[in-house]
Amino acid sequence: MKYLFVLLGALALNAAHADSLYRWVDKEGKVHYGDKPAADALSAEQKRFSAAASVSDDDLPYNLRKAKQDFPVTLYVAKTCAEACVQARTFLNSRGIPFAEKNLTSEADLAMFGKLNPSGMVPSLTVGKTLLSGYESGAWNSELDIAGYPKTKPYGLRTAPAATPTPPAPAAPAQ
Repeated sequence: MKYLFVLLGALALNAAHADSLYRWVDKEGKVHYGDKPAADALSAEQKRFSAAASVSDDDLPYNLRKAKQDFPVTLYVAKTCAEACVQARTFLNSRGIPFAEKNLTSEADLAMFGKLNPSGMVPSLTVGKTLLSGYESGAWNSELDIAGYPKTKPYGLRTAPAATPTPPAPAAPAQ
């Protein structure tokens, strides 16, 4: 039993300090975890952890937690909106608004977004069920105020850095 706690502690430390965490199975069928798989691993997979997952809703002030629950915010961006998307993201971060970001890259994403927003304008923001097309700080401020989000970033609230895409795990050698 004590080995289980040691293993879990080591995994937690390893995950906190490593950029990547891999799970692999060796020739004897034993499962291992580490920052890189062994060269003779039969199968290996990279575990992915979201940067936002490390920030708990319990750490948010009550009014922010309540607004997030009742009126979730989603920012829709695409590579075509460049500076406007950067301004929109900076605006939300400066107010300390927890938000999901949807990057419209595939045809399926664009088709889904076209149903939600026939104008197709990005950046766009949903606050609960309300859609705001295009970045306009006055309209966005007003809608976020109505939803109960604080007007300024709460003291001590840190914004999680943008997640960087990680390369896929190396394929296990064929045997």
